[in-house]
Amino acid sequence: MTKEKLALEIIDRLKKEYPDAGCTLDYDHAWKLLVSVRLAAQCTDARVNVVVEDLYAKYPDVDALAEADVEDIERIVKPCGLGHSKARDISACMKILKEQYGGKVPDDFDALLKLPGVGRKSANLIVGDVFGKPAIVTDTHCIRLVNRMGLVDGIKEPKKVEMAL
Repeated sequence: MTKEKLALEIIDRLKKEYPDAGCTLDYDHAWKLLVSVRLAAQCTDARVNVVVEDLYAKYPDVDALAEADVEDIERIVKPCGLGHSKARDISACMKILKEQYGGKVPDDFDALLKLPGVGRKSANLIVGDVFGKPAIVTDTHCIRLVNRMGLVDGIKEPKKVEMAL
């Protein structure tokens, strides 16, 4: 069986087994997913979903979060771990969204990569889940599974796995 046929078979089986599979981060706007995915690094989605409730209660939109003091953002997001760097990235990212994109999240992969705290995994998640474009979120779990399934052979680097898939 070719890798393409194998991939299609795996996709078909996964859709049947998990028909309602989706992102476990709660969001109703693209910018909220952008914030949540940054907070999710080294943290569970369940904890992120709780923490962002307080963040969004105090800062309900891109403009408010862009104007927030980084130290205040840090106090709120600290339970997610790495609070200082995450708060700094969120603040800088929201400022860019406000100033360069009119408060909107760009739907372009390369533009997303230029945002603070956004790497390939995050950009692919936004592009796929928010904008419905083809994208592969390549994290450690994806890498482990696609190697086991035979879709890639011994490839461990996220970008190489993404390109192979």
